[in-house]
Amino acid sequence: MSYEIITLSAYRTIGLKWEGTFSEIVPNLKNVIQQVEDRADELENKVNPNVQLGLSYHLIENGFVHYAVYEVSEEQEIPKGMIEIWVPEWTYVKTTHNKGEDVQKTYTDLNQWLFDSDYTAFREAGVDYYDPYMPIKHEHYPVDRDSNDPHFNIYIPIVKK
Repeated sequence: MSYEIITLSAYRTIGLKWEGTFSEIVPNLKNVIQQVEDRADELENKVNPNVQLGLSYHLIENGFVHYAVYEVSEEQEIPKGMIEIWVPEWTYVKTTHNKGEDVQKTYTDLNQWLFDSDYTAFREAGVDYYDPYMPIKHEHYPVDRDSNDPHFNIYIPIVKK
């Protein structure tokens, strides 16, 4: 696996929110992700229409809050039933999960990289997270992915140890 340290400027997203436990992921989270895909044409001002974002925050015991969103410009109005999330400028470690690989192994390898590196996962001040290793996970999915065997980029916000 290769790892790259990058900084992304702050950006605006719009989409749907899902919140639940790991045991509730199937089919609930997949349904929310599909709803955002089905409503993508309502977002006329997508910055990159070929990439859907999954922004996960481990704020729940045995679960997380997930935003299935697209990056949009400031001109984009918020469609009925959708929400807006602003992502601040952060530095990330970026890696790619490739089609045909085990997602769990991708994250295990990434966790090991973090452990061995000069970085640790970023935590927002005053926020209680339930994942001690990667409390914030951003995944960027190509819209043409195979939902049964996806490939996607992973971005973990980091700071120097």
